[in-house]
Amino acid sequence: MKTIYLAGGCFWGTQRFFDQFSGVRLTETGYANGKTENPSYRDVCEGSGHAETVKIEYDEAVLPTQKLLGYYFRAIDPLSVNQQGCDCGIQYRTGIYYTDGSLLPDIEAAVKSEKLTLGSKAEKFAVEIKPLENFYPAEEYHQKYLVKNPNGYCHLPLELFCIEMREK
Repeated sequence: MKTIYLAGGCFWGTQRFFDQFSGVRLTETGYANGKTENPSYRDVCEGSGHAETVKIEYDEAVLPTQKLLGYYFRAIDPLSVNQQGCDCGIQYRTGIYYTDGSLLPDIEAAVKSEKLTLGSKAEKFAVEIKPLENFYPAEEYHQKYLVKNPNGYCHLPLELFCIEMREK
């Protein structure tokens, strides 16, 4: 099992997006790489510096890291700074955070591939690639939010929630 932390805008949609894939064993919404310990959602919205992030535990034999990150790049705008969809603010920045340095070559390869796809726009690539500094689980009502609230707000288009099913 491997663990990676992905910030992709609002974590409700990001969690729902990754829950669809075979090989993903656990997802947990939370707050990463901010200035304070144990922030609340309010703290994050008021500028604690944390990114809304999803912790993903996955079986790399079923879902290789580069493939997982390929999906990630389908769900974000990698050129947008502190914004995904209509969600604006530092908490909505994009980032790939890791605690296991052995993931770095796969992360770098996935980023390189994405930049090639972006072509001349790659110079505006805005996804942070950093070791995880801290991660605090979000409040329970944020966990699996879109499962609990199927009509809840999401910046991701609904068709992204059935990628794996369509590609089989």
